[in-house]
Amino acid sequence: MAYDTAQDAARTRSLPLALRGVHVPLVTPFDRAGEVAAEALEGLAHEVLDAGASGIVALGTTAESAALDEAERDLVTDVCARVCRERGATLTVGAGANGTRAAEASLARLTRWPEARAALVTVPSFVRPSAAGVLAHFGRLAEVSPVPLIVYHIPYRTGQPLDAVALRALGALPGVAGMKYAGGGIGEDTVALLGDPPPGFEVLAGDDVYASPLLAIGAAGAILASAHLATDRFAELAGAWRAGDAARARPLGHALARLSAAAFAEPNPTVVKGALYALGRIPAPGVRLPLLPASEAAVTATLERLAELER
Repeated sequence: MAYDTAQDAARTRSLPLALRGVHVPLVTPFDRAGEVAAEALEGLAHEVLDAGASGIVALGTTAESAALDEAERDLVTDVCARVCRERGATLTVGAGANGTRAAEASLARLTRWPEARAALVTVPSFVRPSAAGVLAHFGRLAEVSPVPLIVYHIPYRTGQPLDAVALRALGALPGVAGMKYAGGGIGEDTVALLGDPPPGFEVLAGDDVYASPLLAIGAAGAILASAHLATDRFAELAGAWRAGDAARARPLGHALARLSAAAFAEPNPTVVKGALYALGRIPAPGVRLPLLPASEAAVTATLERLAELER
């Protein structure tokens, strides 16, 4: 659905980009026939925002975006854009590609959705460019992107480790607003990056199990798949660390880490989808090949961890 005027679209794009708080990278629900369940997606978007999420991410890896065709990706973005427009919430859209020219084309398509406030762009995978190549890639994308970029640093998927110097250089690029940091742990480079980030650059926790310690040492917010579940508690965690309330944040963070560990016991988003289906929030637990549905044991363990949070 389009904006009423060009001025409305320009006004939205000119608002400050809000990267604090918890942003939920929405799954793509499918119906029993395996088609995108748009109404269920819209319901999920409203539910997580009602529960305290600051924004949503469309077409992240959690959305199985690689398994969607172009029309389905557009449908998902349409639904998420409409909800964010109605709710005044931050919409980030997954975009990019392993090749720079293809990534430019992916980003250019975002002009179709004035509600999009940022693009989540993964460091190129498989091709394994040098750190200088990664910097040049994002430098070019930042020049042409219609929205600010959030770099998705996830070396255990991309095969491209980057040290704090390289990550800080990415953060200093004009047009790069933040980074989803999923380094697979917390090491020296993590501490160095969060201890001295470039001005105007926000680091978002992207490893669900490590969300609490990342928030504790300076992450501005988080993009977390497991925040589909107990969204309010993840939002509470982010708020507690922001307020410096360690006594409240520490035990809550440990409990949420147990939930996240259960939700990621099998390939994401299989367990999250299984749990959402068991809770009656999506019409089917299905995923698309090459993913397989989560085991009953994994879903049960996740629901048990979720129940513990509600006691």
